[in-house]
Amino acid sequence: MEAQEMFRDHLATIDEKGKRKWIYAKKPSGKLYTARTVLSFCYFLLFFSLPFVQINGRPLFLFDIPNGRFTIFGAVFWPQDFFIFGLAMLAFILFIVLFTMAFGRIFCGWICPQTIFMEMLFRRIEYWIEGDAAQQKILARAPWNTEKIVKKSGKHAAFFLLSVIIANTFLAYIIGVRELKHIVTDPLNAHLGGFLAMAAFSFVFYAVFAFFREQVCTVVCPYGRLQSVLLDKNSVVVAYDYGRGEPRGKFRKEAQDLGDCIDCMQCVNVCPTGIDIRNGTQLECVNCTACIDACNFMMEKVGRPTGLIRYASEDGIANKQPLRYTGRLKTYTVILSLLLVAITFLLISRKPVDGSIMRTAGMLYQERGTDSVTNLYRIKLVNKTLTDVPLELRIENGIGKVEVVGKPIHVKPEAQGEGTFFIVLPRTAIHQRKSVLKIGLYENGQRIGEKKTTFLGPIGQ
Repeated sequence: MEAQEMFRDHLATIDEKGKRKWIYAKKPSGKLYTARTVLSFCYFLLFFSLPFVQINGRPLFLFDIPNGRFTIFGAVFWPQDFFIFGLAMLAFILFIVLFTMAFGRIFCGWICPQTIFMEMLFRRIEYWIEGDAAQQKILARAPWNTEKIVKKSGKHAAFFLLSVIIANTFLAYIIGVRELKHIVTDPLNAHLGGFLAMAAFSFVFYAVFAFFREQVCTVVCPYGRLQSVLLDKNSVVVAYDYGRGEPRGKFRKEAQDLGDCIDCMQCVNVCPTGIDIRNGTQLECVNCTACIDACNFMMEKVGRPTGLIRYASEDGIANKQPLRYTGRLKTYTVILSLLLVAITFLLISRKPVDGSIMRTAGMLYQERGTDSVTNLYRIKLVNKTLTDVPLELRIENGIGKVEVVGKPIHVKPEAQGEGTFFIVLPRTAIHQRKSVLKIGLYENGQRIGEKKTTFLGPIGQ
């Protein structure tokens, strides 16, 4: 079969029989790999330390999904604040669109947790125990002797131990460090559900990093497929300069009518997804830059300019044009900026005590004597502060009073509370069937919020 017919006609991780082809990636080295290593160290430091950081007694980050409570930078968000998360999610989607259009899949290679944990932690342990790619292939083909059993067992034991540590840390972001400590130290039957969750997370992480690996990026993650509709000719990608590299051929000292590519295959050998970047932008490419480091190393060895594989755009390669900031990118930037301003305003103006007032269902007004009318209400509140809130209710836009049923309304710190009360209006103040009232929320005489509700009364007063 000619080379033209073989061009990108198969997946790198599947053989001719349709079976999984295991990728043995050669250990990369170079300036970009060093930069990724430093960034990964910072990422690991943040990931494993943030659950233990607290602000005013609150965790810096806590995503308490079972209780519907989220703590971000020490501020507590309840279900009543989820509209802010809706806007934040919309802004995040637009950010992905804008970022991908401009910079391709740089996120995948430099920030994505899957790539960082796989390439900078698990694969490094694999190199340390089993050796580089060539040694791993030899070990895989070797019979099950003592050396192979020790190395394979040691690697998988290390992988599972790391998976348990990652799972515990991940769980700490959901239930908090204190609760996680109880699960770890208390008897098993005291926290069976928590233990099962921790075990499930551990086995999932172990399966992903020990076996599934690059398939997460090529099969599961939708971002690789999303990029095909987001990338354009001005997007920055890891690209092979075919104008300079072709026609490729083996390096010889004597002069040849060939391009700079010496067909050494080092860019393929170091690729964690097994692709040949010289075939152009592909779904499997995660922009990890391992091929850039490998190619630059070989170019330096043969005395040719580096940058044969580099960050570039399609226009930059084909027409030698610089990256342009198009009108579409400017539009997305403006929309994203407006959303970020709106989210910032909502966060700043978020009230410390929030809730809802509902008139008791199935009940109309009640007459009190000959000169007053009452409606019965129920109020549900969320206290987002660290202090107790004794609450007082006042009518802000009319004549009347609020009568609380039972004990005064009191909401504990970071908790929800509720109460029942009557609104009493004089007949002379009722001019229509349904009136809109504004109820002020007061704490120790200081107004902290306002809620609206409706008041039903007799007609024609």
